[in-house]
Amino acid sequence: MHATYPLLRKTDFPAIRRKALDTLQVNLGYKCNQTCQHCHVNAGPTRKEMMDADTVDLVLRVLRDRRLTMLDLTGGAPEMNPHFRHLVQEARRLGVRVVDRCNLTILLEPGYETLADFLAGQGVEITASLPCYSAENVDRQRGDGVFEKSIAALRMLNALGYGREQGNLMLSLVYNPQGPSLPPNQQKLQADYKRELASHFGIMFNQLFVLANMPIQRFGSMLVSKGQFAPYMKLLKDNFSDANLDAVMCRNLISVDWQGFLYDCDFNQMLGLPLPASGQGKRHLRDLIDKDVEGEPITIADHCYGCTAGQGSSCGGALAA
Repeated sequence: MHATYPLLRKTDFPAIRRKALDTLQVNLGYKCNQTCQHCHVNAGPTRKEMMDADTVDLVLRVLRDRRLTMLDLTGGAPEMNPHFRHLVQEARRLGVRVVDRCNLTILLEPGYETLADFLAGQGVEITASLPCYSAENVDRQRGDGVFEKSIAALRMLNALGYGREQGNLMLSLVYNPQGPSLPPNQQKLQADYKRELASHFGIMFNQLFVLANMPIQRFGSMLVSKGQFAPYMKLLKDNFSDANLDAVMCRNLISVDWQGFLYDCDFNQMLGLPLPASGQGKRHLRDLIDKDVEGEPITIADHCYGCTAGQGSSCGGALAA
């Protein structure tokens, strides 16, 4: 696989600094039951990296001691971590809002038959990847049969109360472009998704997030192989919007890897760009217990244009109305 950081290191992206921290985005491990073309984590069934119980307990201590309001769980498939349910239960007991970034098909895997009921019972918000409302496009990006399984999982979640306008179980879907292009207008595409999924499959959801593909890991390597890396970076830079800088997710979020080390965002984690080092080396979860990061500089490289191009892109979808 082609390394893309050498192509991203030199940058003219504007310097930015942190605001007050309110969210931990925790990567529970890189193991996944899928191998998606657009995956910036390079996750898959053969990955072994997995957060251990001691680090999970440290996540909970930081949430409690820093009085953080949100825990955003990602992977891989975060649910494949054996400590996933313990972390969710204890975080919810602290009153923390928990988001599970779910690939949907995990809900149908052997051994996970009670997972959907567990998530609903804990009031966990689900953010689920569904890069299109057509089977052909989804299967091309995520693997044969994934669309059919995703629809089955969405129906299961709807039956539990997820996605209803008047309910309290939030179900968000995530769209990624098929290739090196910017995502379309989020509001318009959300209307299309709601119409098509309701009319063809009877599926409801609350909101759609559109995310730009990041030129790193598996997707970045594909761009290099096809000679599309430079044109894609030009597209991102040509569509840079200064108005998006104030709302990028790295302002109030810290990304935590499976070992507990800290990064400004999940993309920096995948590039191996940790928070600026302290005198003791790479910074760890334990450093957050009594150290505030507000006002610190954010580590940047050229991939940051992916979050600020056009309408913007973050873990919560488009940044601009």
